[in-house]
Amino acid sequence: MALQATPYKVELNLTDLDRGIYENTRFTVARHPSETEERLAVRLIAHALWSDEQLAFGRGLSDVDEPALWIRSLDGRVLHWIEVGQPDADRLVWCSRRAERVSLLAYGNTRVWQSKVLDSVRAVKNLSVAALDQDALSALSDGLPRSVQWSVMISDGSLFVTDERGQHEIPLQWLKGER
Repeated sequence: MALQATPYKVELNLTDLDRGIYENTRFTVARHPSETEERLAVRLIAHALWSDEQLAFGRGLSDVDEPALWIRSLDGRVLHWIEVGQPDADRLVWCSRRAERVSLLAYGNTRVWQSKVLDSVRAVKNLSVAALDQDALSALSDGLPRSVQWSVMISDGSLFVTDERGQHEIPLQWLKGER
């Protein structure tokens, strides 16, 4: 018997001072059986960072032809492809050919990944890459409740998440491009 995805109810109160976005959204997101709480938290952070009316979660782990999140036009073109994790160079090039814009939110120990992968895709013009601080991410994602209530503030490139445990500063390091 196949394992089922776990639904998470999310209430996201976003204050993005850098882009002038102030919104409160509620949605349900599915956590794939093989997905960690940490990866789900990264997808939620990506949702806040690149918030848009058309932003939608892709099937990600269930379908390699879809990203973690994306923005598609009404005619089906992929305007913004958003990956999370540490994909290989072939994957990033493949994504860049399918979308007008590609963003990657990397997490984990990215030092080796940066030297092996990131250096080989520097020439990809429509790619932006940011890395999350691992310690801050671990503190935020550890014991992620099934009913997530986050207030996210983005100001001058800094990201702050407030949940029932308090406020977490999540440092972002832009490795290539910008938001």
